[in-house]
Amino acid sequence: MTGSRASVNIGGTMYVRAAVLCLCLLLEPQGLFSANVEVLYAPNDAPLDRLVTLYQQAKRYIYVSVYGLTYPRAVHALVAAKKRGVDVRMLTDQERTQEVKQRTALETLRLAGIPIRVNQHEGLMHLKQVVIDDEINTSGSMNHTTSGNSYTMSAWTSSPIAPFH
Repeated sequence: MTGSRASVNIGGTMYVRAAVLCLCLLLEPQGLFSANVEVLYAPNDAPLDRLVTLYQQAKRYIYVSVYGLTYPRAVHALVAAKKRGVDVRMLTDQERTQEVKQRTALETLRLAGIPIRVNQHEGLMHLKQVVIDDEINTSGSMNHTTSGNSYTMSAWTSSPIAPFH
């Protein structure tokens, strides 16, 4: 191998589905289907609490790529989804696994049977994206931490999302 960066395979299915969903929503032929966009601004829209609600509504799968995961409600919602038969998978950053709260959250997910991939390259895995049921793709500046409701999140969906209360 030449160059200073190593190539690492970190979960083909998760990224293929996310990429296909993003491309379909961005490049869809006129009239084939429509996308809805929900942008949640902090703090009034409580974006992380909204995402927890989406976790609670997932039926088939939840694929999460997030730098920081310490928010107890998010961890609980992911474990509950796994228990009800939803395929839950996690990708996170190696550097963050050195923090006690992050290790505790990841161990809780692992004990629930949720597969966790941790990046092995020297750069940060700083992505904050979730794909749910081929219908919802979220992205933004929000980690799944106790300060998560202080950041912005956008959700692209193939159908309207149920109102958040």
